[in-house]
Amino acid sequence: MRVFVTGATGFVGSAVVRDLLDAGHQVIGLARNDAAARALAAAGAQVHHGDLTDPDSLRRGAAEADGVIHTGFIHDFTRFKENCEIDRAAIAALGAALAGSDRPLIITSATGLLAGRGMATEDMGVPAGPHPNPRVASEQATMALAETGLRVMLMRLPPSVHGDGDHGFVPILINHARQTGLSAYPGDGANLWPAVHRLDAARLYRLAIENGTAGTRYHAVAEEGVPFRDIAAVIGRRLGLPVAPAAADHFGWFAHFAGMDNPSSSAATRQALGWRAVQAGLLADLDDPRYFTT
Repeated sequence: MRVFVTGATGFVGSAVVRDLLDAGHQVIGLARNDAAARALAAAGAQVHHGDLTDPDSLRRGAAEADGVIHTGFIHDFTRFKENCEIDRAAIAALGAALAGSDRPLIITSATGLLAGRGMATEDMGVPAGPHPNPRVASEQATMALAETGLRVMLMRLPPSVHGDGDHGFVPILINHARQTGLSAYPGDGANLWPAVHRLDAARLYRLAIENGTAGTRYHAVAEEGVPFRDIAAVIGRRLGLPVAPAAADHFGWFAHFAGMDNPSSSAATRQALGWRAVQAGLLADLDDPRYFTT
């Protein structure tokens, strides 16, 4: 299968590219600059020059492929709402290129959209209308494509996707602890973050594009919920800093994410695709010097 991958040189996307290639698939990777193009070529992927803000480039890339995996997203939280709307337009462009075919399209979303609703399961949807989290745009765009009969699927990632090269939420917490001199947790720290290793997530994307069912939501969740205070404890011990509760304003713009209670299940995903996590869990992975080298 020839698979077009957006975000192909990103933290998750690069692992997806490697897994696809190792399984014998051909990969067309989206590259927005020369450095990304060189990395893709070195990995053995075909390079497609384009950008998430250029719908025409996305349509051209998807048109060349037998299937599409969309992992790309602009991770600039100062323009979060704008970037979510860019993702909505990107998804529409990818879908337009696949219209009238049975070629699969996998869209990346987040289990965090279901935070505060108890155990998040794959059968839980999101509203078609307004939502407090702008990231809902990705799922709403996916729902719109599904209504047209497109073979589209959702892959929800947890708040922590960890592993070598992690530059997500956990490194943000580590840097914040360094800056403030405190490894903090909100309230009693019992709020839960689900987690997955990037290599386990990558394998699930491949299984979904090979055997996934149209209209299905999959959860790339290896651990249903790690208490936030346990994450803070490892960070504090590794940095030699105190570990203690703190008010929401201690976390600044990250307060929403720090306070997220998002236990999430992947039971239906495991049953449907025969997936199981084999890599280290979040706390074991975090308790490694590489997370704390500057």
